[in-house]
Amino acid sequence: MVVQWLEWEVVSLAAEIYKQPRLYAILDIETTGGKYNEEGITEIAIYKYDGHQITDQFISLVNPERDIQPFVVNLTGINNKMLRNAPKFYEIAKRIVEITKNCIVVAHNVLFDYRILSTEFRRLGFDFTRETLCTVSLSKTLIPDQKSYSLGKLTRSLGIPMSDRHRASGDAQATVKLFKLLIDKDLDKEIIKSAVKKDYKNKITPKLLNTIKALPSVTGVYYMYNSDGEIIYIGKSKNIKQRVNQHFINTSTKAKKMQLQVASITYQDTGSELIALLKESEEIKRNQPIFNRALKHSYFSHGLYAHTDSNGYINLSNLAVKTQKERPITTFTNSQNGKRFILKMVENYELCLKLTGIDKTATGCFNYNIKQCLGACLLKESASDYNKRVNTLISNQSFENKSILIIDKGRSVDERSAVLIKDGIFKGIGFFNLNHQINTAQVLESLITPMEHNKDHQHIIQNYIRKNKKLKIITL
Repeated sequence: MVVQWLEWEVVSLAAEIYKQPRLYAILDIETTGGKYNEEGITEIAIYKYDGHQITDQFISLVNPERDIQPFVVNLTGINNKMLRNAPKFYEIAKRIVEITKNCIVVAHNVLFDYRILSTEFRRLGFDFTRETLCTVSLSKTLIPDQKSYSLGKLTRSLGIPMSDRHRASGDAQATVKLFKLLIDKDLDKEIIKSAVKKDYKNKITPKLLNTIKALPSVTGVYYMYNSDGEIIYIGKSKNIKQRVNQHFINTSTKAKKMQLQVASITYQDTGSELIALLKESEEIKRNQPIFNRALKHSYFSHGLYAHTDSNGYINLSNLAVKTQKERPITTFTNSQNGKRFILKMVENYELCLKLTGIDKTATGCFNYNIKQCLGACLLKESASDYNKRVNTLISNQSFENKSILIIDKGRSVDERSAVLIKDGIFKGIGFFNLNHQINTAQVLESLITPMEHNKDHQHIIQNYIRKNKKLKIITL
């Protein structure tokens, strides 16, 4: 019986650790105002957030049993008459304890809200202790150079819609949206690593029993941590649940070593596979997990190059990329992919097989003989006419000096993802709600999580565009 109980306890703990835990209690408190530590709570809103969605909420007016300062009435619209029949703090204290249990308390200027809450509990003789995170501090780190970090001005500059300003529910909802954006921008995963480390230290280390059940079958990036909260592996998949399952049924030496070290798993839903690929690449380079060594190498080996021959015709070649300093028009995972691409471009742009390196003949190319080439290989088509089509191809495949926004699926039906390229340089990724007003370049760029411009990211973007013809691409 004892053995059965222990087995059940281990399974329960495994499920608790490996399901995306209800990590955060995001809250906002309105008070009466007044002298330090003599304020009373007039309204409280708490949203339990698991890193992806709100799983529980509590909103209530509170009778502070003292008068509200006039300036606070003008600011919040909450007056003494409204609170006459509201519950007193001791009547809602149990619910606050329950909804914040095992959570990290998050607030905009958390020192204020946490102090007020702790003071109210001390008046009841209860020691209320929770880990905390401040979205003001996080914003200053992850979104630098903002004119103001007040909740109203910051959310407005980021295009986050806000209603009921200076009411607990409205401010807490805006903080949830801001915190979601901050998690997206946290490429070094400091927020999650901190949470995992705090969460894991108080738990028994279980075997990995029911890990997969709580993971979703969505597109995104997943992170495996050891017991110290360090990321040991980062992966991307169009089906996170299925991919993680494969890790734990794999019997290779590397997989077995990783299985022994995994203490927790988190994930980020991206909606778009392009966003997942870019996040995976960027975060592997930043965090350098010990089991990602193979993925630190470049994604591509071959590139498309152009040169003009002695007759003035632009020739295309599929060649191995020898150094990172080279600037091919576009890149390919291997030589065969490059050859397939060129054959497709020959058909789409009526190009010559000989001038694209496919046909090595000394005379007219094969397509000329079957009347599918206009004769550039035999100088029968002028170089200027032929080169116009080649330059169109090059322009369509290259980001050189272009400023574009690539729009793809988001994480929900009312959201889209965005990849920003400015003057030919990849700037980063972001998400925006279809209801948001993005009316200036500054608002757009504030939503973008900056990423490094490198050959790997350029290859990922170009390769994805080639495979996904229905992508929406906006020229800026």
